[in-house]
Amino acid sequence: MARIHLHQHRKKRLEAGHPWIYQSEVAQIDGEVIPGEIVEVVNHKGHFLAKGYINPASQILVRILSYDPDEKIDYAFFLRKIREASEFRTRFVDNPRACRVLYGEADFLPGLIVDRYEDVLVAQVLSLGMEMRLDWIRDALVEVYQPQGIYLRNDVPVREREGLEQGKGVLYGECPREVTIEENGLKYIVDIMEGQKTGFFYDQRENRASIQPLMKGWGKNHGITLQQVESEQKLVPVDKRGKVIKNPFWDGAEVLECFTHTGSFTLNACKFGAKKVTALDISEHAIETAKRNITLNGYLHRVDFVVANAFDYLRQQVEAERSWDVVILDPPAFAKSRSAVKGAVRGYKDINLNGMKLVRPGGYLVTASCSYHMSPELFLETIQEAAMDAKKILRLIEWRGAGKDHPQISGADEGHYLKFAIFEVRNRR
Repeated sequence: MARIHLHQHRKKRLEAGHPWIYQSEVAQIDGEVIPGEIVEVVNHKGHFLAKGYINPASQILVRILSYDPDEKIDYAFFLRKIREASEFRTRFVDNPRACRVLYGEADFLPGLIVDRYEDVLVAQVLSLGMEMRLDWIRDALVEVYQPQGIYLRNDVPVREREGLEQGKGVLYGECPREVTIEENGLKYIVDIMEGQKTGFFYDQRENRASIQPLMKGWGKNHGITLQQVESEQKLVPVDKRGKVIKNPFWDGAEVLECFTHTGSFTLNACKFGAKKVTALDISEHAIETAKRNITLNGYLHRVDFVVANAFDYLRQQVEAERSWDVVILDPPAFAKSRSAVKGAVRGYKDINLNGMKLVRPGGYLVTASCSYHMSPELFLETIQEAAMDAKKILRLIEWRGAGKDHPQISGADEGHYLKFAIFEVRNRR
């Protein structure tokens, strides 16, 4: 087994729990290096720190698998790690049949992502070390989950940094293109073969549910009050003209959701009592997917769909003096590299500035960023600058990260990518 000696004056990232060793941290290597094979990592004095698999073609030279010098990296190792990850989801996730069951480094299997969609598993193998052990991984997944099929979604550019080709296909069993899952009591149709990433974004599960308190209590703001009328034996909702309101969702919020994708926030808004939701996405395919999901759950009559560029649409609605009780912004990553941060800041400021301008006084802005390079501090600073320009005062109600099936390893900031916030919006006048 080759031995990796680390520099004396490096940052103690490994000791803090970070599972990666970069090329720049290495002082010398003893022994023959075989790409993908297990190596020992020692400090400048030769004391054992950890072991993992090596790839000289990657800037991440070693990915750590174990801190025990006697632990064997064999089939039993993978079976044990996958079983532990399954037990973790069973404890913390409401529906462990629809969640991320393996989250790479955070489940101590760096470079391996697996999402579960009922009886189908969808995997992404992102590193050479995991690619070389794919047979063990497949067999362990089958033993733990007894799936109908396992589908590989290795169509991600990050594989090329490891010297691996992109591709996708069936790894085991039979895999239908579409699978219906349930999350937060709602049903979704997931396209495992052509959908984004592995087909669905599980990381916002708890965040989607957290909008529940925002969806009711708006009747008075809309000029509707409960009154006694002659034809009724109980209090009924009545508008300013004295007309009885028959809409059962009269007290619900009017909501705008931008970047709706599969319609997930829209579905949760409807479930929790929203009166009307406008769901927007630039992709016609995304809107068709959202429409199918919303129809499946019986909420089609409460949703309007818009295919448009969110930046343009938000500006247009500001000019038209439109407004909503709740505006939800869940965009894709604007900063996929450190060099893209400056442009991303402009993008986040633009959508949040116009988004909060569209929120009625006392309403709520729900906003998120999944760009790792956009730090939490920078994200909040950007939103505050937008609030100043929009002449708004914000009150932070909720601040969250990714869901419980996306745990975070201490010492590894790369896992802290998702920022989610709910702000009350007030006029500064």
